[in-house]
Amino acid sequence: MTFPILASLILTPVAAALVVALVPNRRSELHLPLGITLSMIPLALAGWLFFAFEKGVAGYQYTQQAWWYEPWGMSWHVGVDGISLALVALTALLVPISLAASTSIVDRTKLFVVFMLILEAGLIGVFLALDMILFFLFFEVVLVPMYFIIGVWGGERRIYAAYKFFLYTALGSALMLAGIIALAFFHRDQAGLLSFDYQELLNLQLSDNAQLWLFGAFGLAFAIKVPIFPLHTWLPDAHVEAPTAGSVMLAGVLLKLGTYGFIRFNLGLFPQATVDLVPVMATLAVIGILYGAYVAIVQPDLKKLVAYSSVSHLGFIVLGTFALTQAAVEGAVIQMVNHGITTGVLFLMVGMIYERRHTKKIADFGGIWQVAPWFSGVFLFTAFASIGLPGLNGFVGEFMVLMGSYSTLPVAAILGAFGVVLAAIYLLWAYERVFTGPITIEENREVADLNVRELSLLAPLVALMLVLGLYPNIVLDRVSPSVEAVLDRMEATTTYVVPEPGPLFDVLGGGQGE
Repeated sequence: MTFPILASLILTPVAAALVVALVPNRRSELHLPLGITLSMIPLALAGWLFFAFEKGVAGYQYTQQAWWYEPWGMSWHVGVDGISLALVALTALLVPISLAASTSIVDRTKLFVVFMLILEAGLIGVFLALDMILFFLFFEVVLVPMYFIIGVWGGERRIYAAYKFFLYTALGSALMLAGIIALAFFHRDQAGLLSFDYQELLNLQLSDNAQLWLFGAFGLAFAIKVPIFPLHTWLPDAHVEAPTAGSVMLAGVLLKLGTYGFIRFNLGLFPQATVDLVPVMATLAVIGILYGAYVAIVQPDLKKLVAYSSVSHLGFIVLGTFALTQAAVEGAVIQMVNHGITTGVLFLMVGMIYERRHTKKIADFGGIWQVAPWFSGVFLFTAFASIGLPGLNGFVGEFMVLMGSYSTLPVAAILGAFGVVLAAIYLLWAYERVFTGPITIEENREVADLNVRELSLLAPLVALMLVLGLYPNIVLDRVSPSVEAVLDRMEATTTYVVPEPGPLFDVLGGGQGE
């Protein structure tokens, strides 16, 4: 019997949480170091899985299935393909970094570490689940620790932000559960037995009307999670009030549950409804890109600026997803990873500067470059990556999305391109006000530069910005066959014809699965 690598990825954070929970409260100095150390185990497993994953294979690998209750078609069924692989690795990387960045949390540290580890298990479970009930359980597990991370260790309005986060996402989840149950009964009607197995549900013959209703039930849950305009209002509050680790995990991974869900379930299970609703989803994506960028420009709060930048950047991912071309969907997948890295670093650095000055107001800064050159340099490098400077990771995803979208959604692609320009405005203008110019506020003369611990946290993420910018094929080679399989199924079940990739796509190394 092969080693159950996927089950281990889900269960090791749970086991780590139990170990931390057993440490006495009086030994609070052990909680955070122990949590960081134990979180390295799933990181090591994810690293092994990433490089052991067989490239050029579209199907699921390392699958494992065991029945929970066979009469109802419920099972522990997990598997990984190219679309979920990079997101699992990203989750496993961000958790120990987020924990190591949480040294300022001194109250109830054991509970904080336990919630972070449970959050990791839930996130990885979402990306690996191939049983719809199992997927739903993990989707809901994520909600609980994040609610407490915001509500217990957040800012002054943390209770309001936590409630808002919980109510929005719980509403969407309830509709998705109804959709999941409906799918199981459709399977019973067509095959004679209930089933919640995703791969079996792909064989359902659903009417156009049924697909539209089910697309709405799943799509609303995912749209709230992304979040797509106008369902985004919970996100800035959650980001601003969450502690640094919460913001990193929220932007880095949790928002990707929505974009991942669209690709995995809406495109997979409801292909005709997807094709029919492309104009609607593309319009909402473009509105999100431009609206998020515009609101980011006028923000006086640095953390809220980064939060609204996520609304804009996630719009690119949604646009790429519903452009329904090989380049655009691959770009959407790699952009999920790239956004998690760059925005994760931005939130880490906002947290670091808040610890130094106890303010996030842009007007309270100025001239930081003079006293903290390393801090200023890393922030500028990350801003360039987030803007999409060629050679850095943000360029690859946005370029592929816009290039791939132009063949099917030319107007949306052109309008979306303005989002890149606006990103340069809000990030570089914020950088100018915070880091350049003379020091006019005396407290800014005492701002400390990055220390060794902080540099060690940022270094792997900064390195990934460069690696993925110069060699995106390390991800694309694994992603391409799975994306091609999704689009091939869409062609087989609808009248939609996927456009042939252009020569620029070949230059980037796309289409490896062909």
